[in-house]
Amino acid sequence: MGKTVTKILTNLKKINDLIQAATKRANREAEKVQIIAVTKEVSVERTQEAIDTGLIHLGENRPEGLNRKTEAIQADVHWHYIGSLQTRKVKQVINSIDYLHSLDRLSLAQEIEKRADKPVKCFVQVNVSGEESKHGLSIEEVLPFIESLKSFTKVQVVGLMTMAPNTDEDTIIRSVFKQLKQCQQQIAEQGFAHAPCTELSMGMSNDFEIAVEEGATFVRVGTALVGNERGERDEHEK
Repeated sequence: MGKTVTKILTNLKKINDLIQAATKRANREAEKVQIIAVTKEVSVERTQEAIDTGLIHLGENRPEGLNRKTEAIQADVHWHYIGSLQTRKVKQVINSIDYLHSLDRLSLAQEIEKRADKPVKCFVQVNVSGEESKHGLSIEEVLPFIESLKSFTKVQVVGLMTMAPNTDEDTIIRSVFKQLKQCQQQIAEQGFAHAPCTELSMGMSNDFEIAVEEGATFVRVGTALVGNERGERDEHEK
């Protein structure tokens, strides 16, 4: 076993232990939380090493990186597109992914409907914090938007996604995640066939424990799990 695989396994055990503790505090089952290994800052080789540790959910945020990895890696894994997706680039990625975490406008849904060969599991992106720097719908816009997708056959709304504000204040982060959970429950209660909305994509390397406590079913972990080869190269060259 290579040094990198061993390092990723060590990181994975640490993250799994933290998730286990967070679900215990929240009286949840740890098995209900999936780790997405965000591989956007690492090579095809490092991504393959992550897969070798048993990770099966992988996240990319650019068409180029996604396509490079899906072409090189022939493994039974689930690819998640976690970045903002320009409408004109839908055709480059939509048939290579299993999940899209950034559905935030009707024009994007229309392009998915046009380009996808099969239904795509989508998370509606919600800008809970209201920050101008973040993409996504407001809480108030979520239900009308999802209702507008009823006739779409290639867009399946499996859940909601948000990003917490860039702050060290746990209470603020927790409030954002709690609001998304409440919104998700509201949508799920509608019983929409096209939008079961049972999933929550929230929490990253620095706040996934809080996200898990508040109901996350998918957490997006990059540097803390697979490292950052760009940063590692910079460090090595100092």
